Amino acid sequence: MKGLSRALAGIIIFLICWYILSLFINRVIVPSPAETLGLLGQHLVNPRMLEAALQTAWKVGLALVLVLLLGLILGLLLGLSETFYDMFRPIVMFIQAVPVVSWLSLVIFAWGVGWRGPIFITFVSLLPTAVLTTVSGIRSLDKDLLEMARVYRVPFKKVFHYIYLGSLLPFIAAIIDVTIGQAWKVVLVSEYLAGGSGLGVEIFNARMVVDSAGAWSVTLMACLLGIATERLVKYCLRGMSSRWGQA
Repeated sequence: MKGLSRALAGIIIFLICWYILSLFINRVIVPSPAETLGLLGQHLVNPRMLEAALQTAWKVGLALVLVLLLGLILGLLLGLSETFYDMFRPIVMFIQAVPVVSWLSLVIFAWGVGWRGPIFITFVSLLPTAVLTTVSGIRSLDKDLLEMARVYRVPFKKVFHYIYLGSLLPFIAAIIDVTIGQAWKVVLVSEYLAGGSGLGVEIFNARMVVDSAGAWSVTLMACLLGIATERLVKYCLRGMSSRWGQA
């Protein structure tokens, strides 16, 4: 209850600061909170905006699933093999260093405007984080526990399930915690520049008609969806972790 009260106090302070700024800065740049929140309320019952939100959400979801699947597989390979680590770490670091705008250029050349671009850009932008986090998790495994399993000839299936994957759960949670917010940001930017539909396209449309309140209201909508998604995923992870411990 105390945490909720503090969160509400923080939101109220933020809204007050926002209102004060809107009094002194041109409203084309900083619209009033009342105008922006009013538009947000309209968006939440507007079928077109809800469809745009759904378009963005499925791109975020698919990109995150691909990042987790391939990131865990590659991370396991690199974490378990020094040879693979030395061979592929430079490639992973190179991909991590490539700016989003370069991927955008490549995507526009390859596919033009559409749904493929945002998913691909989000995937390649977040994959290095998933791979390197998984490698860190593998390298932090308790070597004594692995040796004990080897001595007692524990089947590899159980070793993989309870030791490897069980120890990686906190790192999987960390991957999701770090990437889920970034995924929404990257998808929105990609939609803004190379997307055919979604909230990023709606922000672009608002900019084209110099509707700053519209742009900010769509941004707030995306933020709320991102926070809700993060909370839902964390709740599911806690449930999965508790069931894993009981298995």
